[in-house]
Amino acid sequence: MNSTVSHQRDKLSLDSTIRSGIAGGLAGCIAKTAVAPLDRVKILFQASNPDFQKYAGTWTGAYRAGLAIYRDGGARGLLQGHSATLLRIFPYAAIKFMAYDQWRALVIPDRDKETNFRRFTAGALAGMTSVTFTYPLELVRVRMAFHSRLSSSSDQMRPSFLRAMRVIYNEGSTSSPATRTTGAQIFERFPVLKFYRGFTVTMVGMIPYAGTAFLTWDFLRAHFFPVIDDHSKRPHPMANLAIGAVSGAISQTVSYPFEVVRRRMQVGGLTRPDRWLRLGETVRAVYASGGWRGFYVGLGIGYLKIIPMTAISFAVWQGGKSLLGV
Repeated sequence: MNSTVSHQRDKLSLDSTIRSGIAGGLAGCIAKTAVAPLDRVKILFQASNPDFQKYAGTWTGAYRAGLAIYRDGGARGLLQGHSATLLRIFPYAAIKFMAYDQWRALVIPDRDKETNFRRFTAGALAGMTSVTFTYPLELVRVRMAFHSRLSSSSDQMRPSFLRAMRVIYNEGSTSSPATRTTGAQIFERFPVLKFYRGFTVTMVGMIPYAGTAFLTWDFLRAHFFPVIDDHSKRPHPMANLAIGAVSGAISQTVSYPFEVVRRRMQVGGLTRPDRWLRLGETVRAVYASGGWRGFYVGLGIGYLKIIPMTAISFAVWQGGKSLLGV
């Protein structure tokens, strides 16, 4: 018991926290870079970009959409929005993994309290913590990835990070005061809220996503590598990859409908810049456009993206912690 308490205190130390955060941030960047082209295609499908709807719904559609993007903009087109991704993902992943270590140590102070509900709670709290601090960067990234030149004029500029921020900040500013809705008036008074479109559904979706991911990760590691007499066998990197992959697949399935609704709300400023899209009307719009299947559009490519990404992020996080002596 004393060894367990000492280990928990070690996790809560500032030095250990910072090292875990650095390992998590690097893990997130490496994992996101590996799947960046798939992420671009998935966002275009989820947000119903009109140029790419003809490709949605089939496994080959993702490949054909990727080819269309490459023909239009080359490798830069496939990585469009990735600069914003990296700016967001390092703090996001760093805070998420760092917060998980902290929340887990608080929620599960010793092995007697190590239940699946507590594992889920620690993961959900970690995900919600990281989203709260990094959501505006996520919104900018989605807007950059959503932009398409396939049906636009040749002189239209590809959005840069700063340009995307300016566009979001100025949305709805050109409408006349008489025609502005209550939401538009709120945006005018508190323009920072424009960077939080879709935040509520993101937080709601983060609970099952992060909670399930960390629950599965923690449960499988405890099952295959149990702690005996305060010692456990260190998993091989391939084992961490496999456990991370399973965690990603399960969490993606559970939370995917929330992600589809979130993407629609995030790009809502492009289609309805004068108002804040509500959760209920967005859900109805998704259902009207594709029935219940509309909530799972792009799930196939979501698996192709999330399984390797989660596997790499968990494995690199553990490897980074080991190298940094955490």
